[in-house]
Amino acid sequence: MVQNDASAAIQKQQEALRTTLPFEDERDFDAAERGFIGTLSPGVVHDDAGNIVWNADSYDFLGGSAPDTVNPSLWRQSSLAAKHGLFEVVEGLYQVRGFDLSNVSFVESDNGVVVIDPLISKETAAAALGLYREHRGDRPVVAVIFTHSHIDHFGGVFGIASKEEVESGSVQIIAPEGTVAEAVAENVFAGIAMGRRAGYMYGAALERGAKGAVGAGLGQTTSTGHAGIIPPTIEIARTGETHTVDGLEIEFQMAPGTEAPAEMHFLFPKYGALCMAENATHTLHNLLTLRGALVRDPHGWSQYLTEAIERYGDRADVLFASHHWPTWGNAEIREFLGLQRDLYAYLHDQTLRMINQGMTGAEIAEEIVLPPVLENSWHARGYYGSVSHNVKAIYQRYMGWFDGNPARLWPHPPKALGERYVALAGGIERIVEAAEAAYDGGDFRWAATLLDHAIFTDPENAAVRDLYAATLEQLAYGAENGTWRNFYMSGATELRSGNFGTPTTTNAPEILAQLTAEQLFDSVAISVDGPSAWELDLALDFTLTDEGRNFRVTLRNGVLVYIAKDADPATAKAALSLTKARLLALVAGDVESSGVEISGDASALSTLTSVLTAGDPSFNIVTP
Repeated sequence: MVQNDASAAIQKQQEALRTTLPFEDERDFDAAERGFIGTLSPGVVHDDAGNIVWNADSYDFLGGSAPDTVNPSLWRQSSLAAKHGLFEVVEGLYQVRGFDLSNVSFVESDNGVVVIDPLISKETAAAALGLYREHRGDRPVVAVIFTHSHIDHFGGVFGIASKEEVESGSVQIIAPEGTVAEAVAENVFAGIAMGRRAGYMYGAALERGAKGAVGAGLGQTTSTGHAGIIPPTIEIARTGETHTVDGLEIEFQMAPGTEAPAEMHFLFPKYGALCMAENATHTLHNLLTLRGALVRDPHGWSQYLTEAIERYGDRADVLFASHHWPTWGNAEIREFLGLQRDLYAYLHDQTLRMINQGMTGAEIAEEIVLPPVLENSWHARGYYGSVSHNVKAIYQRYMGWFDGNPARLWPHPPKALGERYVALAGGIERIVEAAEAAYDGGDFRWAATLLDHAIFTDPENAAVRDLYAATLEQLAYGAENGTWRNFYMSGATELRSGNFGTPTTTNAPEILAQLTAEQLFDSVAISVDGPSAWELDLALDFTLTDEGRNFRVTLRNGVLVYIAKDADPATAKAALSLTKARLLALVAGDVESSGVEISGDASALSTLTSVLTAGDPSFNIVTP
């Protein structure tokens, strides 16, 4: 695939950044390398079939001066995040970094080790545990902590512990209250759409290099091994709660509704070590991730950071997190947490101030400027979240999608809108001419807007596709935000090479197995093709034999409703007896296998399944 060089406009932008940002401050490089013990060589992790699920060496091109095709600030961040191996944080506390999107930490107890956040895949987690044991001895795992409900913090648990070890009590699983429910809901309800967009967000299909993927800001990318989850044996429910695991005391602070719906911080008094999960890392985080999620609460986020400073600021000698490198020194920790707190509070408060002056989200995103101390703090730069899309998320949280302008209340959808703009301009040729002029003038945002209308009018037009790809490429080269770069570059890739689908999936069988019966019926409800079911009137009883529970499921007016209640053969069209696992398979489309006992009208089940539709993991994004 032919790629262009950086345009003159992008080269000028990169040079300006080199002279205005504090590149002389290299303290992060010292911190990211501090305590290095060793790493894998080669830095490659395989699954049982021999497939590569992680390749740290593919980022070896990072380092030195940034090429013109990468924003120099992002190049700096990616160079830091790409450092991989086992690091001593303090004696007794170790991290493996650069083996996945997130870090995994090892905290030594009296006789074993507590593992924090076992990455996405069992393969990368097992490799990290192996590296730790190679240098620190074969300590048994006594507990695993999930700091929060995102998959890069629990997915690799089977590389650390087995179900049998957990069931026997030899390994505890500790997590904030609600972790499993939030984890499985996020990966199932909108999981197909999120997965497809995550392929863009993390650059999963991109070649790695100075004209391709360089990282996602929070980490490099996501591993592609096998994910799973083990339900917690200890759920943390209140701030100040303490637990002692194999002689190691842990004090917890709840922080729900921040970076994740279920999240917590905690202190190890023995080591003076404070874990901030994903709420204080070396980047401005997302308030609304580009893959899609519920909008997060920056006000609550900032308040939990204030609480952490007050509770732990005088007791912490080192701060570590689920991503990036630690911060050492009590004064440094208080400054770091204070600036992170001010970052989210400033965005929240100033966005609301401007909302109340009548500004829209898009207008605020162009107008808002961070205070100089935040603008020049590397850990407050927008490598993963950005000021632009976070401000729009705050607007969405408080005001919704509509900006109040009646002309924008009922616009045409993209294809119809594009056709009208193209006709107004005098045809595709005129749009391309205008876009070429914008491209040549360095106004890539306007060129992309024009070409978006053109591609939705004539998706097979070669001139439009070529220029659109080149435009997105230039926007990628200029982006400081890693996920913006990946989105732009992924769009360019699909315009040139076709739809790459969803390279990675998060709905692993072990995760789906944790769905409650209610969540399974919810997943059926959102799969009903409403118009096809308008005329149906069904009532079915489901008995889950392994749980001893009964549900009445009705389908009327295209709406599936379930109620936990005793079976009533007199009013049910059919009654089904099956295990929850068999119900899961049924939801997934397996109607023929054994394990389902049906009484009454057996055709009722096929009638129900006939109106269920599967999601499309290869839906178009950059084209209609």
